[in-house]
Amino acid sequence: MAKCHRNNVDSLILHRIPSASSSSSSASGNTFSGSSLRRIIFDAISCGGSSRYQRELREEDDEDASKSITIGEDLARKSEKLCDLLNLAVIESVVETKKKEETLEILKRVVRDLQVEAETAEKKIVAASEVRLLAKDDTEARVTLAMLGAIPPLVSMIDDDDSQIASLYALLNLGIGNDVNKEAIVKAEAVHKMLKLIESSKPPNQAISEAIVANFLGLSALDANKPIIGSSGAIIFLVKTLKNFEETSSSQAREDALRALYNLSINQQNVFFILETDLIPYLLNTLGDMEVSERILAILTNVVSVPEGRKAIGGVVEAFPILVDVLNWNDSIKCQEKAIYILMLMAHKGYGDRKAMIEAGIESSLLELILVGSPLAQKRASRVLECLRMVDKGKQVSAPVYGISSSSSLGRERGHDLRMSDERKAVKQLVQQSLQSNMKRIVKRANLPHDFVTTSQHFSKSLTF
Repeated sequence: MAKCHRNNVDSLILHRIPSASSSSSSASGNTFSGSSLRRIIFDAISCGGSSRYQRELREEDDEDASKSITIGEDLARKSEKLCDLLNLAVIESVVETKKKEETLEILKRVVRDLQVEAETAEKKIVAASEVRLLAKDDTEARVTLAMLGAIPPLVSMIDDDDSQIASLYALLNLGIGNDVNKEAIVKAEAVHKMLKLIESSKPPNQAISEAIVANFLGLSALDANKPIIGSSGAIIFLVKTLKNFEETSSSQAREDALRALYNLSINQQNVFFILETDLIPYLLNTLGDMEVSERILAILTNVVSVPEGRKAIGGVVEAFPILVDVLNWNDSIKCQEKAIYILMLMAHKGYGDRKAMIEAGIESSLLELILVGSPLAQKRASRVLECLRMVDKGKQVSAPVYGISSSSSLGRERGHDLRMSDERKAVKQLVQQSLQSNMKRIVKRANLPHDFVTTSQHFSKSLTF
């Protein structure tokens, strides 16, 4: 087959097929047989098709080669970046390891300075100051310093006049967010040393007092420490600090003392230590100071959980009017919820307390809470109202012993029933009048529809006995 350079079928046109008249005379000349024609057509098509196919193969090979080069370049760049990242990670790891080693050496050196002999007290004070700074914001440093043995020498430094402030604040920072350290500080008898320091400071040193209050706040957050601190006499010190803050303490010390007392009051046994002081009257009479009222009510919610606590609260003059007034603090939902909780427990446990609440005008405040209070306040207010309805159901009938009764005992029972009946009627009338007189005012404040007034009057009647 002749070499083909391009697909050209012009030869098929140039070669004219002879007509029938001349086929006989020129059979051996320029004429084509059928087989020759087929061969010419096949050669033309084969040469052209093969050429295109080879060209397409070459183009595909070029594209594959280009793609391979591109992929190779991308892989090379990614590999280079990966190497850079690995090298950077190794460098950072080395730097971090070196930094940790240096920090550990510093911590070891500080603890060694704390453990030096007494004649180098200045060095110990500097070391305690370093502990305070190192432990302030570094969780790992607190753990490491305690493991290296920093706590015992710091506690012993409380007895030294020149190192008290430094050691107190170092211990304070070591206990931040670390329950193990808090427990270790108390076990090292730091609480007793602190109280002894307070007793020996005459006149009291304000800086030392505030540092000790801050320590008691931090240490009392741990449940295991609560009974130890409560029984140590710390509550008496905290109450004094709270009451005399204007003279001997700052507002921060006052807040810390309140928070520490709250922590301690969570432990029920500590409530009895609190009741031995005059804290309850002070707290009730201080209600109204919005900076501390919520914290005060939080303490009272713990105190009211025991019968002695309820008795102490009920024994304070004007206790119920003060608590009822808190129910009207619409801008302080948390205070309302805590106050109604205190009143709910007292109403549930004591008949006399229910009467005192009614006399303090609690009904209108309860109804307002039910209408516009928070869901929790509404629920508790409803329970208090139920307890007030039980005032009429508190009739006690004394059965005669062994079924034997005398005319004198029957007379005493009748007289008692008459007195109870008159008392209940008076209470019923008081409640009914109070509910009806205040319902319209409450509905108006709640911006409820006018036709709600009639419904609310029926509601108030259903709440009375």
